[in-house]
Amino acid sequence: MSASPSLHRGAPPRWPGAVGALAAAAAVAAGAFGAHALADVLTPARLATFETAVRYQLIHAVGLVAVQAALAAGAAPPRALARAAALLAGGTAVFSGALYLLVASDVGAWGAVAPIGGVAMIAGWTALAWAFLGRPER
Repeated sequence: MSASPSLHRGAPPRWPGAVGALAAAAAVAAGAFGAHALADVLTPARLATFETAVRYQLIHAVGLVAVQAALAAGAAPPRALARAAALLAGGTAVFSGALYLLVASDVGAWGAVAPIGGVAMIAGWTALAWAFLGRPER
C-alpha cells in the first residue's frame, strides 16, 4: 500500500493551495451575503468593516494559492514557503475573523484583535519575499 504523494518526505505541502481555495470560496460567499443580506441591516460603518474582512480574506486566499504554485514550481525552499503560508493563513484567520466577529457581535474589543492578524499577514508577505530571495533553510 503506498502513501499519498504529499506524505512522502521531501514532497511540498499541499495545504496552502487547499486552504487558499477554500478561503477564496468562503470570501466570495461572504461578500455576496454582505451585499444582499446585510446591506439593509448594518450601518454603513459596519458594512464597510465587513467588506474589509472579505477583501483581505480574498487577497490572502489568492496569496496562499500563489504560495502553492511556488511550492509546486520549486521556486523557493519549501520550509520557507510553508512558514510564509502559515503566517498568511493564520493572520487572515485572526484579522478577518476578528472583523467578522466585531460585525456579528458589535463587541468593540474584537477591533483590537484585528491588528494582531494584520501583523501576522505583514510577516507572511515579508517571509514570502525572504523565501524568494533565497534565504537558506535553517
